[in-house]
Order: sequence, then structure tokens, then C-alpha cells
Amino acid sequence: MKLYLFLIGLFLIHVQVFYSQEIPSLQPHLGRLIDLSPEGEIEFYTALESCDEIFETINETGDLENLSDEELHKLGFCEGNENYYDVIGPGCSWYCGGGQDTLSASSFLRPGQTANYEPKNIHDLNFSTAWVEGVAGHGIGESVTYHFPPQNPRITQIIVVNGYVKSDKTWKENSRVKKLKMYIDDKPIAILMLQDVKNEQSFTVDPIGYSDRTDYEQLLKKPWFTMKFEILEVYPGSKYQDTAITEIYFDGIDVH
Repeated sequence: MKLYLFLIGLFLIHVQVFYSQEIPSLQPHLGRLIDLSPEGEIEFYTALESCDEIFETINETGDLENLSDEELHKLGFCEGNENYYDVIGPGCSWYCGGGQDTLSASSFLRPGQTANYEPKNIHDLNFSTAWVEGVAGHGIGESVTYHFPPQNPRITQIIVVNGYVKSDKTWKENSRVKKLKMYIDDKPIAILMLQDVKNEQSFTVDPIGYSDRTDYEQLLKKPWFTMKFEILEVYPGSKYQDTAITEIYFDGIDVH
């Protein structure tokens, strides 16, 4: 009887520990919609070609009142990215001091004639490329891993662009991630609950990285750390089982 009660008590302790270690599920904040197309690319570069003329008109008049509605529309392209597929526009961002990482993946789809799907694509800050896992089925259990040097600024925002967003066709035909498990140095930290949308999806996290940054030489001696993202569940594509992620990039602190 005593042995039985001891075993029951041991079981209850095990259950309590198990549930106390359950990792949180994080919901995203939706940002800008990534609505790209071949037609939009043509419009973008056509508008850029008109920028010099528009700026000349502004310099001559000193204001925007003499611009036509069409010129005002094109002005939006002149003041933004220089590349249609750029993730981050001109000016300083967290990446002025961050993003000094390398990448690896458990698998990736072998390249076709016009595109590759290597892990580096997931952090090239370009919406026209994507990492696509390379195993049979939907890639459940496949992962991509970021390797960070110790001096990397701390991360407080993880931004995911789900699926293959370079066009509406590629986004619908390929599978997208529904649940993404995040690890720090192989320790489970959270499950990112992704929506089936083409918006940027931002997740707020406690600062990731080294907080003691007063002695830079000592900081450089600390070990590198890793951040892994594992596919747990997907939204199936209309044509392909291949699961794609266009970008996982970051924002944070320690750079301004």
C-alpha cells in the first residue's frame, strides 16, 4: 500500500512538473500586407523612372500643389524602397547593428531552373525568395536555425512573412506554416501561432541575447547562441505540399 501511494505521489509530481514546463503559444500582431505581383513590379519601376522629373518640378515650385494626381501617386515610390522586393526600406534600422548571423536548415527543396530555396533566403530581406523545406509531405518537423555571435544586439521582435509571397499564385499553391516552434540553444521557448495571411506577423518576446554589454572584449568571448524554428503544422497549398517561409527577420534593442 505504501509503495502504491508513493508511486501515485511520484506520478502527480511528474504531471505537475510537466505542465509547469509547458511552453507558451504566442499570437501575432499583423503588420503590412505583402501584396506583390509582376504587374506591380512593372508599375513600381516605371514610377521610379519618373522620380527625377517629379523632384525637378518640386524644386522649381517649392511645393506639391502643381503636381498632378498621377505624379503624387508616383511620389510614394520615389520616397520608399529602391527595389520592389525589399523587406526593409532606406534609413537606419535594427539591422544597422544586428543580423550578423549564419543559417542552416534540416532540409531544403532542390533548386529549379529559375529559383533556389536555400535556407539563406529566409533572412535575405527580399520578398522574392523563400526557404522551402525539402522532404516528402508537408515538412512537419523540418526546421531552420539562426546562428548568432555574442555581440549581436538583443532581439525583442520576431517578424514572420508566411508562405511564398512573391506573387499571389506562389503563395496559394505552396503550403504555409500554421504552428512554428521556437527554440533557443535547443530549448523550447514558444509556439508561434501563424495566421494564413500575407501580412507581416510580429511576435513580441523577452530580449534574446546577452544583456551584459558593458565590456565589449568580454562580450566577444561569450559563446554563440542559436534560434531554431520548427514546423509543427501547416495550411496546405492548393497545388504543392512544399511548405515555404519567405522571411523570418528581427527588431530589437542595443543599436540606437
